[in-house]
Amino acid sequence: MTMNAKSFEGVAEGQRGWPTQSQLRAIKLVIFDVDGVMTDGRIILNDRNEQSKFFDVRDGAGVTLLQNGGIMAALLTGRESEVVNARARELKLPPERVRQGAKVKLPVFERLLSELKLQAHECVFMGDDLIDLPVLERAGIAACPAESYADVQACSHIVSLKRGGRGAVRTVCEYLLKARFDGSWEKAVAQYLGRV
Repeated sequence: MTMNAKSFEGVAEGQRGWPTQSQLRAIKLVIFDVDGVMTDGRIILNDRNEQSKFFDVRDGAGVTLLQNGGIMAALLTGRESEVVNARARELKLPPERVRQGAKVKLPVFERLLSELKLQAHECVFMGDDLIDLPVLERAGIAACPAESYADVQACSHIVSLKRGGRGAVRTVCEYLLKARFDGSWEKAVAQYLGRV
């Protein structure tokens, strides 16, 4: 089935073109950058050097739907923050799928895939800035929020029409589940609504 910008609400075709049906159905893991993807990129520090970040509840619901649909989720970020660990716990992400402090992300990405016994083509990565490019180039499917750095958009298959921390994650999660056309979306929603 041919995809186009009108097929799925909230996402547009990236410069690398829509993923194929076989690429979508091969996906077992979606990895999200945090700052600028799961959040709006702002980092708030108080006078005790404690961090705060803003997360969108609908993005969190998107990650839950993704996992309900049988696709694992993970976080891969260059910064370190206890706030990220707290958010990961809320999203029921096991600690081994939360990788922080990755100043160079590709080796950490490769190690995570090796530990999970996955291949790069079975993974989606969603990033927004230059640090994310090596992983975006390596992952089977690359995605980004609307206001991502231009080179990131050029490297992506899927571009959310929403901003990071403002619904971008949700739109990509929904697209990945719906565009498989294999019942993943229906399964995810049924479980989310407690109908299974």
